[in-house]
Amino acid sequence: MKAGIIGIGRYLPPKIVTNFDLEKILDTSDEWIVSMTGIKERRIADESIETSYMSFEAAKEAIQDAGLTPEDIDLILVSTVTPDCAFPSVACMVQEQLGATRAAAMDVSAACSGFIYGIVTANLFIESGAYKNVLVIGADKLSKLINWNDRNTAVLFGDGAGAVVLSRVDNSRGVLSYELGADGTGGKALYIDESIIMNGREVFKFAVRQMGESSLNVVEKAGLNKEDVDFLIPHQANIRIMEASRERLSLPVEKMSMTVDKFGNTSAASIPLSLYEEVKNGKIKEDDVIVMVGFGGGLTWGAVALKWGH
Repeated sequence: MKAGIIGIGRYLPPKIVTNFDLEKILDTSDEWIVSMTGIKERRIADESIETSYMSFEAAKEAIQDAGLTPEDIDLILVSTVTPDCAFPSVACMVQEQLGATRAAAMDVSAACSGFIYGIVTANLFIESGAYKNVLVIGADKLSKLINWNDRNTAVLFGDGAGAVVLSRVDNSRGVLSYELGADGTGGKALYIDESIIMNGREVFKFAVRQMGESSLNVVEKAGLNKEDVDFLIPHQANIRIMEASRERLSLPVEKMSMTVDKFGNTSAASIPLSLYEEVKNGKIKEDDVIVMVGFGGGLTWGAVALKWGH
């Protein structure tokens, strides 16, 4: 029994903050931000827009796109490090708002790797036969954790949510392989202490190595070669880290998703937002082999190889 993605949705806050806006409040420049990160602008949620609202909006679209109703959902997983509150979980809030009365619900905390952790968890529930339809949401409002006086981190992050519905699919499609990992000894390289604290050099070295290794590992676990990969969706943290992953897979530029310029680093929302973009613009087609790979605070990492379609 294979699990695959049958529906997809997203939510982006309407407010756009450009690099030129940040030039007015920080000692930085558009040229520096673009050259170092690839980011030109990001979406920032105002005080009225919480993680649960963004999650709900993305979830509604994903369920509709899947041709299902909220009552068809068996489990809701929300990957986030910015819940509205300690509890109830964002997943429970989404369950209430959707009216998904049959669904179990819980949050997953793995920082920017969270969506991959959610996908793998959903896959295992479906493969076991326990559940049929699982809603996985990646959503974060990192703007509420940013120190807007710290030019090293303030330029990086944005807000948003992406959602997918996983269900039973044709045996030749769906999740082909996966890898999850963590290294708690690297926790101090990227953490929260009232605001986001990051050792940029250490995170960069870790991410370049791990994203490339994980991408190759899931291709190998799936019994494929690099040449079999049709599209790469890396966590949208930094264009230089993403390029390193692409080069490890020997993929041409046009076969890698690049949304970091428009959305910045949206943490757990990063990969589903990019997936949405490439599916809707027709770059991802039926039976394409996709690699999704991410890393995050913890330190954590994860990758999934899947064949698109159902």
